[in-house]
Amino acid sequence: MKKLLKQILVIGFVAFIGQQTFAHCEIPCGIYDDELRVSLLYEHFTTIEKSMKMINDLKNSDDVNQQIRWVMNKEDHAKKVQDIVSQYFLHQRIKPLDPENDKFAKYQKELTLLHQILVYAMKTKQTTDLEYVKKLRETLKKFEDSYFEGIHRHNLDGSHK
Repeated sequence: MKKLLKQILVIGFVAFIGQQTFAHCEIPCGIYDDELRVSLLYEHFTTIEKSMKMINDLKNSDDVNQQIRWVMNKEDHAKKVQDIVSQYFLHQRIKPLDPENDKFAKYQKELTLLHQILVYAMKTKQTTDLEYVKKLRETLKKFEDSYFEGIHRHNLDGSHK
């Protein structure tokens, strides 16, 4: 009986470790790298854009496997955008504010911009319209300007921007 219990625990542990990990945990560890997350979002946008271009280039091709691979790649990166926006920024970084708070307008603006990014990421899953990648970049830039307003940011080499 002990041997069976031990095997079940080992299998459960392995299954638990094998779960997909996200961009950052949801425990209050206090380890955040907002600039990294923004950089990752831009990288995902570029990957989505390249995928869309390749899908469009392959439209008249008989290479269905390549078409499917690029569609899957586009979907995967759009999902990663949604995960970062939702699980990192909305769940952990953007804190709810009372409407009486003097920073409430900024809070609403950032929520609206993040929601727009989520919608545009969804649209990139539905289409190969490059206009949505452009909208993703423009909207993230607006979010970035608001979110980092008044904050000293660092270059990759550690110097201040």
